Amino acid sequence: MRDRGSLATLIAALVVFVSLCAALPGVWQATARISDVPVYERYGDAIEGGRVPYRDFRLEYPPGALAAFAVPSLVTHGPRSYARAFALQMMVFGLAAIGACFAAFTALGLGRLRLAAALAVPASAPLLLGPLVLTRFDLFPAALTAVAVAAVLAGRDRFGAGALGAAVAVKLYPVVLVPLAVALAWRRHGRRRAVIALGIWALVTLVVFLPFFALSPGGVAWSVRRQLDRPLQIESLGAAVLLALHHLAGMPLGWASSHGSQNVTGTVATVAAAVTTAVQIAALAYVWWRFAARSTPSLPAFGESCLAALVVFVALGKVLSPQFLVWLVPAAGLLSGRRFWPGLVLLIGACALTRGWFPGRYWRLVFGFDDLASWLVLARDLFLVGLLALLLRGLSRFAPARSP
Repeated sequence: MRDRGSLATLIAALVVFVSLCAALPGVWQATARISDVPVYERYGDAIEGGRVPYRDFRLEYPPGALAAFAVPSLVTHGPRSYARAFALQMMVFGLAAIGACFAAFTALGLGRLRLAAALAVPASAPLLLGPLVLTRFDLFPAALTAVAVAAVLAGRDRFGAGALGAAVAVKLYPVVLVPLAVALAWRRHGRRRAVIALGIWALVTLVVFLPFFALSPGGVAWSVRRQLDRPLQIESLGAAVLLALHHLAGMPLGWASSHGSQNVTGTVATVAAAVTTAVQIAALAYVWWRFAARSTPSLPAFGESCLAALVVFVALGKVLSPQFLVWLVPAAGLLSGRRFWPGLVLLIGACALTRGWFPGRYWRLVFGFDDLASWLVLARDLFLVGLLALLLRGLSRFAPARSP
């Protein structure tokens, strides 16, 4: 039974989030810099006009994301009203994410102080990350992912698997949590329950993808392939290291726009992308193996493994757009033990450093490899690497599973 103090903490977090969202004038006036809302509006208006996504026009996002684009077009007219409706929609998803976080953190047994600190991170997202929180659709999959994790922690494996399938259908990144959820179901209830959970996840994902795939196999395949074959984005860890070498040693470096982002080019960029991808895959495999084969099926181990998998995907990927941090802020409270406070500091620091160049100095970074922005990018990426190191060290300390 949740006590009144915990519920008061939840209400306070919800109020803070709404207040901070309301204090972003550029969002509500449709003047926010480097916003993706105009792109979403084109998609939404095309759908409203009867055009079929993937078949009649290309888009790079999974089919589950279409609802976030189409709903504002169906209820508004004009760029400003669309931007407001879209922001309001994201605000609702943010509130849902905070509610799911509260359920997850109480399932983990967080005390009042840690609960307040853990909820403060997603509640303060509009302050930590700025207008991008409401001008990107990332709160949509983040909320679904939070719901999935909360459900699994509460012992509702099937519902959690379904929510995770919906999250993957909106944006692909939550797929890194699937092995962890299946492994926990297996350890808790046996192989049959794990197979059922995996089947539910696959079924929900396919139900969303298949209608569009049937209408345009090439269009859907192109959208997935576009996500997988992206080049080295200028804010990624690999690019940040190359920028540092450019400033320290004068290493020649170029850039180009493609795949909806600005990317570092050349042989060194190709090598850096390959190296970071290889490390990313190895780190993900380690997190999955460590939980499934050696960690106890405890809730803290599952929570930290989920956060570790997300941080691996974000910190070591070929792309590290600022909005990717939206995926991490709801999961901050999944840290356990002595790692809780240092982990929170590292994540909050990464968000604060991101505000140092985005959006104000972003184009200086792109066009001139701006010194200050370059070092801020590297510092942000190293903060995330530090958080990952903290998590991996913690996972190695969970007691190994006993042989049956």
